[in-house]
Amino acid sequence: MTSIMTNAAAMAALQTLRTIDTNLETTQNKISSGYRVQNAADNAAYWSIATTMRSDNMALSTVSDALGLGAAKTDTAYTALDSSISVIEDIKAKLVAAREPGVDKTKINSELSQLKQQLSSISKSAAFSGENWLFNSASTAAGTKEMVASFNRSTTGAVSVATLTFNANQSVMIDTNDASRGALTKNVTVTQPIANSSGTTTATYYLINANSTTSASGTEVKLTTGTPPANVDGMISAVDLMLTGLTKVASDLGAINKRISMQDNFVSTLMNVIDKGVGRLVDADMNQESTKLKALQTQQQLGIQSLSIANTNSQNILSLFK
Repeated sequence: MTSIMTNAAAMAALQTLRTIDTNLETTQNKISSGYRVQNAADNAAYWSIATTMRSDNMALSTVSDALGLGAAKTDTAYTALDSSISVIEDIKAKLVAAREPGVDKTKINSELSQLKQQLSSISKSAAFSGENWLFNSASTAAGTKEMVASFNRSTTGAVSVATLTFNANQSVMIDTNDASRGALTKNVTVTQPIANSSGTTTATYYLINANSTTSASGTEVKLTTGTPPANVDGMISAVDLMLTGLTKVASDLGAINKRISMQDNFVSTLMNVIDKGVGRLVDADMNQESTKLKALQTQQQLGIQSLSIANTNSQNILSLFK
């Protein structure tokens, strides 16, 4: 039946054209945005996973920044310790030279004073971002330092932040509040020979007098003309123990710095892997979408032509009345 009131062919062609236009709009959005899952309506499950992982990646980016800050702090402390160790080695060598009979101990002591001042300068300047792990003037001990190391999400969805720790109490060289908390200001007890005897005795020495509120009770490593050889031997032993202690601390700092570097590389790799995984879920395949776009554009042209043909059918009825 032919009707001028209802054009079924035109209605069918129009419906097809609307579907094509919708699909074309969807494809164009994917191409322009680069995503096949741009919002929750596209695919709720994939969108939810991608949103969570992107959020975690932002947290990991912050962790990477924190690791960089931690690396800077440990680098600063290690560099200062390494320089300090070299200075203490010089002090030890000067004391050994003072053991030589007939040497001018006062001149050697002048050199020791300069080396001590250098140690003080190094420890005071070893600060980064308001923290100094080698010099302490607070009433409390330096304590344990924490550095953000990672952001973790458990299988249950619970999140946590892991940290690396370093006990700065062992790295403090000078403490102006309590001398016993500084590696170079505290008392170091050693065994030294007794003058004109084959026996030994104990003696206590400290290297730097920082005028601490609570001072050390031992003897400062200082030479005078009348300093006996036995005391010089004791000072050498005390400085050697200090050197051994600081070398261990420097070793620990080096190990932590290596751990930070490894963790930073891991976090960077993990962020790339997460980005890649999210991309597989929500990114559009541009080759596929461009092919689909071309096909839909062709279908749209054919749909418009089909609708045009359907609309002209009703006009053919006029010929019946001529």
